[in-house]
Amino acid sequence: MRFFYEVLKVRAVVRGGALALALAMGLLVTGCASDKDDVLPPDEPAEKIYNEGLTLLRRQEPEKAAKRFEDVDKTHPYSEWARKSLLMTTYAYFEAGKYDEAIATGKRYIALYPGSQDAAYAHYLVASALYENIPDITRDQRKTRQALDALEDVARKYPNTEYAATAKKKIEVARDQLAGKEMLIGRYYLEQRNYTGAINRFKVVVTQYQTTRQVEEALYRLTEAYMALGVVSEAQTAAAVLGYNFPDSSWYKDAYKLVQAGGVEPQENKASWISQAFKKMGLG
Repeated sequence: MRFFYEVLKVRAVVRGGALALALAMGLLVTGCASDKDDVLPPDEPAEKIYNEGLTLLRRQEPEKAAKRFEDVDKTHPYSEWARKSLLMTTYAYFEAGKYDEAIATGKRYIALYPGSQDAAYAHYLVASALYENIPDITRDQRKTRQALDALEDVARKYPNTEYAATAKKKIEVARDQLAGKEMLIGRYYLEQRNYTGAINRFKVVVTQYQTTRQVEEALYRLTEAYMALGVVSEAQTAAAVLGYNFPDSSWYKDAYKLVQAGGVEPQENKASWISQAFKKMGLG
């Protein structure tokens, strides 16, 4: 029976798995869901309300389902059904695209039931809701950082679960988003001929986001900025590190042409911060 429960929990990671999780948490009682969310009979059984929420999920009405699960907490607080319903409220709000509500209810579940065997799922739902709230790259990225922190928390606390595996994929997207923001600002500084400001932004990408797809362009832009400043040794190093790690990159071809136009060849200075940064990552 324990194995069956765990299987159902794993299925709940993907969309559509909430009913499986719900069945693992309690038996489904047949019955029609009521659309009159505002009227609660005084002695309505918690199990009945809970399963009406499940029925609404099956009918693909997640926001109504969330309201019904909330009714359990209102009428039967501190009960086992209230605990189950709080988690299902989080899932239902997530499915409805109400991410702020999902985050709030998920955090409440974690605060109230930190030792629950479903706490991992609650953490995953909160992190996923934060992930879905990631803004456009042109906007402030504080929410992206919050999502990244939450996803990394899931991967660290529950390393051998499906939640961690899915979280790691989302982590890479969030990191690429943050690196892309640095590149956006760095390119703007380049256009303004603020080369020092540009270098500082590209340095963040090279030192903090080396595993993202942004790093190739960052190394090229460093070559460009350093050549513009006349710091030829650093430009050569950026081009050389780019060529060593990404020999087939179109960015390397452009970097090679750029330093060659300045009368030099790509050449790595082992003492350069660029070289040292890649050595720390085992990429150079």
